[in-house]
Amino acid sequence: MNKLYPIGIQSFEEIRKGGYHYVDKTRLIYQLVKTGKYYFLSRPRRFGKSLLVSTLEAYFKGKKELFTGLAIDTLEQEWTEYPVLHLDLNAQKYETPDSLENILNDALNRWEKLYGTAPSETSLSLRFKGVIQRAAQLTGHNVVVLVDEYDKPLLQTINNEPLQDDFRSTLKAFYGVLKSYDKYIRFALLTGVTKFSKVNVFSDLNNLTDISIDHRYADICGITEAELFHDFEEDIRMLGEANQLTPEETRNKLKDWYDGYHFGIECPDMYNPFSLLNTFARMRFGNYWFDTGTPTFLVELLKESRYDLNRLTNEMAMADSLGGIDTMRRDPVPILYQSGYLTVKGYDDEFQVYYLGFPNKEVEESFTKFLLPCYANLDSGNPAFELTSFVRDVRQGNIDAFMTRLKSFFADTPYELIRDLELHYQNVMFIVFKLLGFYTQVEYHTANGRIDLVAKTDRYIYVMEFKLEGTAEEALQQIEDKQYAKPFETDPRKLYKIGVNFCNQTRNIEKWLVKE
Repeated sequence: MNKLYPIGIQSFEEIRKGGYHYVDKTRLIYQLVKTGKYYFLSRPRRFGKSLLVSTLEAYFKGKKELFTGLAIDTLEQEWTEYPVLHLDLNAQKYETPDSLENILNDALNRWEKLYGTAPSETSLSLRFKGVIQRAAQLTGHNVVVLVDEYDKPLLQTINNEPLQDDFRSTLKAFYGVLKSYDKYIRFALLTGVTKFSKVNVFSDLNNLTDISIDHRYADICGITEAELFHDFEEDIRMLGEANQLTPEETRNKLKDWYDGYHFGIECPDMYNPFSLLNTFARMRFGNYWFDTGTPTFLVELLKESRYDLNRLTNEMAMADSLGGIDTMRRDPVPILYQSGYLTVKGYDDEFQVYYLGFPNKEVEESFTKFLLPCYANLDSGNPAFELTSFVRDVRQGNIDAFMTRLKSFFADTPYELIRDLELHYQNVMFIVFKLLGFYTQVEYHTANGRIDLVAKTDRYIYVMEFKLEGTAEEALQQIEDKQYAKPFETDPRKLYKIGVNFCNQTRNIEKWLVKE
């Protein structure tokens, strides 16, 4: 098969001229440009925002030949060429006060070579106004403004508030031009990962339509299941053959690994395009999207906000909170959603509450593995070794070995966590047994400072009760009193009942008792 996959290619023109495969989104693009003027779109990284911007640029430049055979080819009759001002803020590191000014100045210089300048335009925003006005007057057509990753300077300075405030001030004035010079603008789109309301871009541009969770444009980025099965039928067959899977097994595995994103209530299941294309290109399943970014800052936020990791599998958020991240140090949920680590799983119309969870196996397993060394002590310093050894001991029925390893995970608990020792204890337990659940069957429950757990392997069943500031004897007795093991009495696998006590003073597991 000679299909070319546009991995890492964000230029629509390069994709079309180079013969790369393009999933046709132009029907939605036509609807977008014909029914509105100002838009904002938020999507996780590597989800196709830059390609969308590039496609819009080609459309508004009247490059009809690039759209031959696509849906818009039969919809658009005029193909008018507009002046396009494309600002890409992704190609810069924002570490110094002049880094933002440099990239804006570079863009303005390019535009001024085309449309001229004036001596009175001494600031960035004044120069932007002048370019817009002259471009419209010189060409006879209003201007199209496309801003890719508008929030990159702000995201990179989250831990540097003075510099972020400086960038906010610059961007507020710069983006504010879009409102004051409305009469010269044909269309504008700003894309990003999140929505910084403090920039006042959105309050100034009160006619800006946020389509991030608009069901009409839910699939404008990413790949739907219908698109996957239509565009990649042969790819799915070949992927299956390369991995000894039937086509149906291959489709199911693709769904488990890369599907599950929902951008709104009525959004169809969306597949991660970056992971899909890499999987087809390499003929191997992998954590391609997760491996392109390190969520270190998100983990810092989780710790800083004293977040209970158990909530990751069943989180809730008010409908109006998912758009911004200005309260992220108290509530990291919106940025977890916007970054793609959580997605919409359901909606309560009465309370206007979204239910959130991990979108798929790639994100769930990779993110949980990433959390392990961030919360637990690893004697070897090697998360893969520690996890593999723990799972192997559980599978082999080696209780003392896996309990000793579990105990080591709590060693050297940082002093600053003592005030939240119970939360830290539950977070580590969540990570460890969540990871175990990827390799065995695990049921895990928490309530009132205790945990009960059932883990099943092909040979063993473990019924475990964890006490905080109790005794191992009490934990074991609770298993008996509550008859936790009763559902497994007829199961041929060997059953172990394990009572465990966690001690505040030692900040670790104090004792465990085992009964067959």
